[in-house]
Amino acid sequence: MCVAIPGLVESIDEINNTAIVDFSGNKINARTSLVDIEVGDYALVHAGCVIQKINKTQAQELEELFFEIEG
Repeated sequence: MCVAIPGLVESIDEINNTAIVDFSGNKINARTSLVDIEVGDYALVHAGCVIQKINKTQAQELEELFFEIEG
């Protein structure tokens, strides 16, 4: 099973096709070559790659679900 985690895109490096994505305070570099995203977008990230752009409501619902599962 593969799990993609929602995060907020904080910055984009177009030269290297990467972005800084914030996951509840944890920030990582993610590859952006698969999806067209912009700063402020929410995105699903799996294995260091942005795989899908999502809206804020979807991101919040997924975060709540992950917190519930952890709980």
